[in-house]
Amino acid sequence: MTEKTDIIIQNIVATTSICRSLDLVSILKALDEGAVYEPETFPGLVYHLKDPKTASLIFSSGKLVCTGAKSVADVKRAIGIVVERLVKAGFEVDESPDILVQNIVATSDLHTQINLTKLAIAMGMENVEYEPEVFPGLVYRVRDPKVVALLFCSGKVVCTGAKRNEDLHLAMGKIRAELMGVGML
Repeated sequence: MTEKTDIIIQNIVATTSICRSLDLVSILKALDEGAVYEPETFPGLVYHLKDPKTASLIFSSGKLVCTGAKSVADVKRAIGIVVERLVKAGFEVDESPDILVQNIVATSDLHTQINLTKLAIAMGMENVEYEPEVFPGLVYRVRDPKVVALLFCSGKVVCTGAKRNEDLHLAMGKIRAELMGVGML
């Protein structure tokens, strides 16, 4: 039986569409000091919220990208706040848009040192990339769920590419099992 691993979500990126087109200059004028629009450097309006601490990237196409949230609930809350403020400012937007999580980045700690060279040899090169002169971590591509894990000699792990919290737990379980199978845990 594998030990349960603590997983800490660091960032969630989610997308939605709130309408067909938006006038970003008008939105900049209507929103508070958290809004920045500099089309010469970035094509979207960046709107920062303090609670939950997120940034929403709003595009003239009506698409919105929310980043920085630590939970799916915070993603929904942040997008809800942005939509509510746009409606209050007189913009016609979808008040309950479909939200799609694109990427969850999380960290974990295996609480042991890992010899990455031995691990790369033991796991084979099919799902593993390890070039210590280029990057100090071992890149492990989990196939199902489709997640990329960066393993470091300290035992720290960064997982990216998950779309659900369950995917993170499944991937970490597979990583622990793989490490146990080659005698590293």
